Amino acid sequence: MNEGDKIVLLKLSRKTIETYLREHRKIKGTKEEYPQREFWEERGTFVTLTENGALRGCIGTIYPVRPLVLDVIENSINAAFRDPRFYPVEESELPYINIEISILSVPEKIYFKDTEELFEKVIPFKHGVIIKKGFYQATFLPQVWEELSKPEDFFTHLCLKAGLNGDCFKEKNLEVEVYTVEAFSEKELGLS
Repeated sequence: MNEGDKIVLLKLSRKTIETYLREHRKIKGTKEEYPQREFWEERGTFVTLTENGALRGCIGTIYPVRPLVLDVIENSINAAFRDPRFYPVEESELPYINIEISILSVPEKIYFKDTEELFEKVIPFKHGVIIKKGFYQATFLPQVWEELSKPEDFFTHLCLKAGLNGDCFKEKNLEVEVYTVEAFSEKELGLS
């Protein structure tokens, strides 16, 4: 995606949050406003908000279920106002919030016979990872490798996030999928 389109999506995300906060309504992304063909392809996205470098909200869609523009709108609202870990964003915080959008590739299942093979197939700093076991599921974006750079630490925390034992990655019946992201932020593109 070119830099101009990234800027358009970041501005859409901020406009979405501001409109929802001030007018209590969701904006409608239309093909007239956003004519780029790529914006209307179904894509999974995550919107991550940070305030002075600390996480302030992060919600996303792992699998492609709606067009990119509409997914960014939905996840911008969810990250700002519906992340259960945080209280809703307030007007006074807006100048200090940095928005990052991650556009996900379609996840691919990986097959492995043991932990060693799992760690060989998952590429740190490149792959986001989804784990599933029964009704339990969790994901970490590739950006999480910056904090948890050792595969064992990464998977332990991911298992715990899913509500499973920290060593669930050693079990045979764990499903693992990987994906990549194209991530960009207001700060990185000089918008904040």
